[in-house]
Amino acid sequence: MTKKIKILVVDDDAMIGEMLKAVLEFKGYEVLVSGKPNETEENITENNIDLVILDKLISGVDGTDVCTKVKNNDKTAKVKVLMMTALHNAGPECIEAGADAFMTKPFDMEILYKNVETILNQ
Repeated sequence: MTKKIKILVVDDDAMIGEMLKAVLEFKGYEVLVSGKPNETEENITENNIDLVILDKLISGVDGTDVCTKVKNNDKTAKVKVLMMTALHNAGPECIEAGADAFMTKPFDMEILYKNVETILNQ
């Protein structure tokens, strides 16, 4: 029996979080949604997360800071991170923070699927 890939969506927009959960679960992933960026590392370790989809601006917290913490923590460093934002030109900053990939909002679902598959197969 193959292990189901677990994805954590960290976004303060509950509607986006639930939409991502629905479309990713349709593709066979197990998805958790959190609006609390400061609990990301804890969520990763407690739930054995494989991929984090992380918004850049979450409830006054910069997602790049969250990404850097995840990547600098020995317990969570190997977890893949896909960052997203509506801000233009934020891609280089997200990659510099350690994100494995970046996409801009709004995005097409096929772009989301392609990014998720690419990151998980790296």
